[in-house]
Amino acid sequence: MNQVKIQNSFWTNLFKTPAEKSQLEEVLLSMPPFKDLTNKNFKNLLKLFHNRVYSVNEYIFYQNDPGIGLYIIINGEVLITFEVENNERFDLAHLTRGDFFGELALLDNEKRSASAIALKESQIAVIFKPDLDEFIESYPLDGIKILKGISQIISRRLRNLNLDYIELYNKIRNK
Repeated sequence: MNQVKIQNSFWTNLFKTPAEKSQLEEVLLSMPPFKDLTNKNFKNLLKLFHNRVYSVNEYIFYQNDPGIGLYIIINGEVLITFEVENNERFDLAHLTRGDFFGELALLDNEKRSASAIALKESQIAVIFKPDLDEFIESYPLDGIKILKGISQIISRRLRNLNLDYIELYNKIRNK
């Protein structure tokens, strides 16, 4: 008996096209926390990501929201901002394709330290902390690689922040 494969548009996956999946794979493989995972576990990890499209000026999350996951920009632009009590806003970072944010939520249970706003229509992939925690429990060797990669990026950002602080301190002191 020959089996005929019929492609029916009613049954196609409307939410995750193969192109989106390959874009996510491409971006993840360029990031230190994910590039050295075993092929099998990398495929398992991909299944945990959720895709979302944000409109221009749409908040992805607000400062002081609960930290629930890591966000990766597949396409678009995101602004990270910090607001102080008198509603003054400071732009902290302008992020584009391949950049990620919200990584501290994977390491602690604190509230968001800043807001994230889509500057253009943006396709964002997110992995939620409970899903990543379960992945780490199931695949501890690759989980360690992910956490080590995230820790290295955070430490690099902290070193750069220290250099910025010293530079600013010297500018103020020399005036």
